Amino acid sequence: MAAEDDLLSRDPEVANRALERISQIFEDQEDRGKVSGNDPEEPDAAALDLTAETELTDVLSDLHPADIAYILEALPPEQRLAVWNLVRHEHEGDVLVEVSEGVRETLIDSMDREELVDAVEGLDTDEIADLVDDLPPDVVAEVQEGLSHEERAQLRAAMSYPEDSVGARMDFEMISIRQDVSLEIVLKFLRRFESLPDHTDQLFVVDRQGKFLGALPVAQILVHEPTRSVSSLMQSDILTLNPLDDASDAAQAFERYDLVSSPVVDEAGRLVGRLTVNEVVDVIREESAEDAYAAVGLDEEQDIFGSVWDSAKSRWVWLGVNLCTAFFASRVISAFDGTISKVVALAALMPVVAGMAGNSGNQTLTLLVRSMAMGQVTDANTGRLLRKELLVALLNGLVWGVIAGLCVWGLYHDSAQGMMLGGVMALAMLLNIVLGAAMGLAVPLVLKALNKDPAMGGSVLLTFMTDSGGFLIFLGLASVFFR
Repeated sequence: MAAEDDLLSRDPEVANRALERISQIFEDQEDRGKVSGNDPEEPDAAALDLTAETELTDVLSDLHPADIAYILEALPPEQRLAVWNLVRHEHEGDVLVEVSEGVRETLIDSMDREELVDAVEGLDTDEIADLVDDLPPDVVAEVQEGLSHEERAQLRAAMSYPEDSVGARMDFEMISIRQDVSLEIVLKFLRRFESLPDHTDQLFVVDRQGKFLGALPVAQILVHEPTRSVSSLMQSDILTLNPLDDASDAAQAFERYDLVSSPVVDEAGRLVGRLTVNEVVDVIREESAEDAYAAVGLDEEQDIFGSVWDSAKSRWVWLGVNLCTAFFASRVISAFDGTISKVVALAALMPVVAGMAGNSGNQTLTLLVRSMAMGQVTDANTGRLLRKELLVALLNGLVWGVIAGLCVWGLYHDSAQGMMLGGVMALAMLLNIVLGAAMGLAVPLVLKALNKDPAMGGSVLLTFMTDSGGFLIFLGLASVFFR
């Protein structure tokens, strides 16, 4: 199947064009009006006439499984299941591995037991491990029965490691050789394979007990005489990973050293697998999406076309938090009703102070969360980073506070209170921008200290502090100056 997959298109634009074409096919079918609603035999899937079915099959035939997964994620549930029923059986397992967790659940629910077993049993053990949590136990048991003793051991090993560890991501397909053979023997050994495992940039050298000794880059085999020994060319000082290492840390190492693959070695020094760049790309992409969603309190695995009820429930927590913070901010404003009634312009200027501070705080928050994700923030440099960001906020507060103050003065120059309003705006802007930066630093650091995701709900918490704090500072200063 690997050779067949190599013939499939891998152009990202092909997937986008295919998605547009599939959407058009459904629209054309609706215009024809021959069928409508859902399939009587499968109530959750859209009904298809013969023309639409033929056209959809033709579009799907040349697509890579990853592109099919992309398309399925972008289709409404009833169209998604109609398309899924037309996917070639030999590609179903690969598509299940590629789609997001929320979409995968809907696809698995639409399949019967035999379909699931057929789809999964053709996958590699590390890919099966990725699906185990979403599969029915009886399907997992039957798939395991069809594996060899070595594959069952590999599957159990992959399932035993934490989800975010290198062990859960490692690939068991690799080529190992001995150090006491020549390159000629190695070449003869390699010619026995129909194809090499993906991302094979190096062969791993082990002893008779399977202990890792070093690596031999494939390029070295090609440019040296066949009589040279593996031991004379192998590299022993290469990066090795432990199965329990954090996958995020491993991804940073791949980025730093431009790696394609890296051996995974257990505590006893035995070679147990390898981590490849394709898995690292997935780790980086997933973490980026997780941080973006976590900042506003969303689940990154959520199906964008999932049920309205489930989608609504998943957002309740942070919407509730936001409602409480909004009421708190309104109480801050109501505490200064007397001041606002005397100087009505304050009501129009309050959002300006809060908005500027919120933007400043979000800049600091984003910078810090990214730096923490990259491992650049340590106990040793945290203090210096805090000082630097607070000084940046102080400088920005001075510059933009003066500009905002002058603008307010210009707007209300014909009022007796114009100059005073400008001064209050400048000082409030300065203090609230510093407050926003301080909160942008404090929120992720406190969450990290509590062993939580530093990005979790950061935007909501920051907005609460800059709004409430901004109103309190601005109106408090106004109360003092306009007594």
